[in-house]
Amino acid sequence: MTLRYRTLTTPAQGLYKEKGSRFISYAFPVRSTEDITQHLAALRSEHHAARHCCYAYTLGFEGETVRANDDGEPSGTAGKPILNALQAEGLTYALLVVVRYFGGIKLGVSGLIDAYRTASQDALANAEVGWREVMVRLRLQFAYTDAHAVYAALKRCGGEILSEAWEEQCTMLTALQKEFAPQLLTELAALPCCELLDEY
Repeated sequence: MTLRYRTLTTPAQGLYKEKGSRFISYAFPVRSTEDITQHLAALRSEHHAARHCCYAYTLGFEGETVRANDDGEPSGTAGKPILNALQAEGLTYALLVVVRYFGGIKLGVSGLIDAYRTASQDALANAEVGWREVMVRLRLQFAYTDAHAVYAALKRCGGEILSEAWEEQCTMLTALQKEFAPQLLTELAALPCCELLDEY
């Protein structure tokens, strides 16, 4: 059971030059494919004159979802070395993009692989990396008379209240580290509603 994962904590940028070509690299922390699509669209707009916008990403607490894209470069010369750079650092929920401005001189297969790898490593060398705890969100529903017990259980388990609405009963959205979720679910099992929503 994965309880924490290694990821980027801030965006970062790198640069590699070879025979007139410029390889500008960008590393981003991401949460979803929607985040990835937005970053790629912004970079393609910013670098509309660039020849290639190659990328790779990893998603999932154990980096189980991956994709690499050569964007017109010879197969395996761009996306794969970019992905390898991410995986070598053990990163997930991360996007790495390398924008290439062609300098007029072809680099060959090995030259391209080296250029994309080096540009990728430069961005990651400039990035802040850290471990994040896997969190879970739960929805609770309880009567006013149970409020003291709920708040006490949340405090014991390190739970954070994200929102609460009081009507005839209280409906609460809370978040806590995954490792403490089983304890909280057990303590609050008698409530009218105590359901696990998702992990993040």
